[in-house]
This record gives sequence, C-alpha cells and structure tokens, in this order.
Amino acid sequence: MFFYPFWFDPTFIILLPGLILSLIAQASVQSTFSKYSKVVSITGETGAEFAQRMLNTLGLYDVRVEAVSGFLTDHYDPRNKVLRLSSATYSSRSVAALGVVAHEVGHAMQHQENYLPLVLRNFSVPFASIGSNLSWIIFLIGFLFYSQALIQIGIVLFSFAVLFTLITLPVEFNASARAIKTLPLMGMPTSEVIHVKKVLGAAAMTYVASAAMAILQLIRMIMIAGMFGDRE
Repeated sequence: MFFYPFWFDPTFIILLPGLILSLIAQASVQSTFSKYSKVVSITGETGAEFAQRMLNTLGLYDVRVEAVSGFLTDHYDPRNKVLRLSSATYSSRSVAALGVVAHEVGHAMQHQENYLPLVLRNFSVPFASIGSNLSWIIFLIGFLFYSQALIQIGIVLFSFAVLFTLITLPVEFNASARAIKTLPLMGMPTSEVIHVKKVLGAAAMTYVASAAMAILQLIRMIMIAGMFGDRE
C-alpha cells in the first residue's frame, strides 16, 4: 500500500480539466437561462400551457404535465408518462422557459418512437446507479484489504456510470434538435428560436462536461490501480 504526504493524491490533477469545464458549463447555462428568461415569448403562453399545446399538437395525449419543485429540475418521466416542469418554467412565459419545455417534450417524442439511445439509457439506469454508488466503496475496500480483484471490480462498476453519461449525450442532443425543429410549427418566430438554441446549447455543454469528468475519473482510477499494483 502507498500513501502520499498529507494525503495528497497527484492523480487528482487529471480531474482539473473536467472540473474547469464543469464550472464553465454551469456558469454558462445559468447566465444564458437568466438572460433569456427576461425575454417574454410572443406566444404569450406559460410553460405549462405551451407544453400541453405542444403535446396535443404532436398527438401525445397520454402525457401529463405536472409541476415539480426546484430550479431547472425539468424532466420527462417515461415510466409514468409525465412531463414535470420546475418553478422556473411551469408558470414562466419566457423564451428560455419555453425552450426548456420543448426540449423535455422532445424526450416524450423519443419515448413514443422508441428512440434507440433513449431505450438504451433507460435500460442502463439501474446499472449506472449501482456503478456510481458502489464503485468507489469497493475500490477503496480493495486498497484496504490489498485486493486487486476488488479494485478491478470497482473500476468495472464505475465503467457502467461512464457508459451512461456517454449514452446520455445523443439522447440530449436529439431532444434539443427535435425542439428546435418543432418550435416554428408552434408559432415561435425565428428570432426566438435563435435564443432557444443558445439556451439549449449551453445546457448541452453540462452533459458534455459530465461525460468528460466521468471519463477522466475512470482514467484516474485505472492509473491509481496501476500504481497500487506496482508498489505491492
């Protein structure tokens, strides 16, 4: 087993690019959403009203619209066919809010069409959950008990979480593309659609940052395992 002075782990440096990208992405999405949340859409509808009209227009009559607490916690629940909108979008008439709503409706469209990446992501949820929750625990136990087998199991489990972040990318990008394509059909002018593209583009970067961070973390685990093996 090996230790570094004052518990400093030099492999942490590997994560710095991912951390920086994550901070930039979070700052970008918050500033962009804040900027365009001040621009009222010409449609004059709240997020909830726009979502319902969009769902009806697309023939998704079995999808309900509900409010959910939190800031930008909007999501589509495929199990219950519910579109949940946060307080930032449910009652807002802004371009930013309607853009987020359209993105979530895009997920409902994917679900209706059995969009393959979404099917794969939904299937991988339990594996990703187990991987993210148990991987580091097993990984560290492997160090405590000098077990390469447990260390390798921890790496494999974390790989499931990494795979989930990668599968998420096409799902999110496709939902945004569907939103941008559908918005003009809902009466949103080109000038507002351009604003929505900026909002959804900033949001997409958070998923890219998450995937990058997961990949770097996996690389770090592999490096630590290799250093452990060399010093046994």
